[in-house]
Amino acid sequence: MGLTGGCLCGQVRYEAREKPLNVRCCHCTLCQKANSAPFFARAIFALGDITLTGDTLDYPTSDRLMRRSCARCGTLVFAQPNDLPARIGVSLPTLDDPNALAPDMHIFTSTMLAWLKLDDGLPQYLERPPG
Repeated sequence: MGLTGGCLCGQVRYEAREKPLNVRCCHCTLCQKANSAPFFARAIFALGDITLTGDTLDYPTSDRLMRRSCARCGTLVFAQPNDLPARIGVSLPTLDDPNALAPDMHIFTSTMLAWLKLDDGLPQYLERPPG
């Protein structure tokens, strides 16, 4: 795959060697607060398919998810679920080419901000998608 990216200051870098498992926009309140944004646009990769360099600060935002930010500039780069199989979410705007991947759905739209209007034609799920 050869996708690369990193934080604002460049101290944290990553490379994805395989295609993502999924690419989604999450509208849950935890993602909204953690990202200071209306949603979290992210790609999920198998943990073994990503090479990470640099120092991160890790913060559990739930019993299921660890958020990982650059220890220097604070950019939120990763979200890492604690469940198996081991996976890691990469923030799409941190890609060197942020247009390299596009989301294929919106999830947790039950908590989507009321003023946000989506007209991208992607499927929307009130919570987790089926399956």
